[in-house]
Amino acid sequence: MINFSARLNLISRNLEVFTQYSRGVERETLRYKDGKLAVTPHPQGLGSAHSNEWITTDFSESLLEFITPVSNDISMLLSQLEDVHHFTQTKLGEEKLWPLSMPCDVNSEDDINLAQYGSSNAAKMKTLYRKGLKCRYGGFMQIISGVHFNFSFPESFWDVLFGEQDYKSRQDSKSQAYFSLIRNYYRFGWLIPYFFGASPALCSSFIQGRDTKFPFKNIGQSLYLPQATSLRLSDLGYINSVQSAFKIGFNSLEQYLDDLDKVIKTPSKDFAKIGVKIGNDYRQLNSNVLQIENELYAAIRPKCAPKNGEKPSEALRNNGVEYIEVRSLDVNPYSPIGITEEQILFLDLFLTWAILIHSAPMDDYDLKNWRNNWNKVVIEGRKVGLKLQIGCHHERLTLQEWAKYVFGGLLLIAEHMDDAYGGSKYRDVCGKLSTWIDEPELTISGQLLKLTKKYGGVGEVGCWLGDKYTAKYLAHEYKTYSEQQMESEVARSWYIQAKREQTDTQSFDEYLNSYFAYLVK
Repeated sequence: MINFSARLNLISRNLEVFTQYSRGVERETLRYKDGKLAVTPHPQGLGSAHSNEWITTDFSESLLEFITPVSNDISMLLSQLEDVHHFTQTKLGEEKLWPLSMPCDVNSEDDINLAQYGSSNAAKMKTLYRKGLKCRYGGFMQIISGVHFNFSFPESFWDVLFGEQDYKSRQDSKSQAYFSLIRNYYRFGWLIPYFFGASPALCSSFIQGRDTKFPFKNIGQSLYLPQATSLRLSDLGYINSVQSAFKIGFNSLEQYLDDLDKVIKTPSKDFAKIGVKIGNDYRQLNSNVLQIENELYAAIRPKCAPKNGEKPSEALRNNGVEYIEVRSLDVNPYSPIGITEEQILFLDLFLTWAILIHSAPMDDYDLKNWRNNWNKVVIEGRKVGLKLQIGCHHERLTLQEWAKYVFGGLLLIAEHMDDAYGGSKYRDVCGKLSTWIDEPELTISGQLLKLTKKYGGVGEVGCWLGDKYTAKYLAHEYKTYSEQQMESEVARSWYIQAKREQTDTQSFDEYLNSYFAYLVK
């Protein structure tokens, strides 16, 4: 078995490999006005939410999502996001973009409108899926914002690691390596909410009418946990307790897909009570444990771009893992675009480390263990001396001890990456974040909680930052795109939506029956 150092030295023989990483970002943000959730429809001037390549909506009509193309250049990636933010703000009138992961003030769940994508069958299915989520988990979960980071290693990386292979062997080798990364991500990825978690507090309207076990403290109309890092990743948010019992394995692509398939095909007694179609009113896509595979709220996902109408799992089974989607980043409130260059540099290092170090298979005990570790970090991660249990011997060390172990490897990678790029950016990031290990109040959650206390609540600090960033968006000048390109994409997206709506021949019932035919096989 080749160890970490040997693999790193192997890759480092061709430093150009480090400059060819592919990255993409999906940033979510709520539209708001005067500190309250916007209840207006998705602005026409932003194009079709179903077809615009750069600007869409996520679960609710007010939750915008900005998507960058795949890029090997971090500066270009960030400038693309800046351009999209600028264009969007010019179309919002008095509305602004909420700068935090946890939502602004919401009068009631009735104000959370389902995202609308048009009258085509595919569009109506997207809306119905979201209606099912609202019925299952409540509407408030549908307006939490996050940042998703898409990442892949170049073919030159695999060439060095695996040598010459035929197409199928290369597919299998890549998938196996990415699942090794995923297992290590679950073991050590709590470092991401530790450093970059940005939701230690929330507006009290978020939990209206719900019981919670958390011992919250008050700041005005806001609630917080003194040592929390990311309430977004707690049971209140996307890592929710309903799914905590799922046993999805990560030891191979086949195990992952087989386990996911079982969950998708398993009926749920609780969700059956909601009903699927009552009269002419659809309430959810089906009453299984998951309506579709996207309902699995994972901190990281293996991905493959679907072709010719494939479902995501079909694409993975047919073509293997092409890239991974990191889903545990909160919106960074200290960046107008929700993410910084420093964070991307850290992710480059961490994901490289996670794929190069040994990754033992995970049994049921390990699956339970990583969930416990992540729960501890998101709820009380800034507690110095917090114990985490990791590894085949289930060793218990403090968060600080585990973090320093990881950083030993990150620094070695940083030296090679700085050699590849010139300069010292990667080592600088290691140096800065290493000081946060023993001083948790330097983390983003620590800084943000301090600011929240200063301004008197989540709403107050969100509005202060929102005002500042709105001015910045409007003053921005295009760097990568142009206004003409943005407007052309708006026009193209409306054309594509209209074309889809005109070419549908099936009824919606027929469309759903065809889509879910695999459930009855």
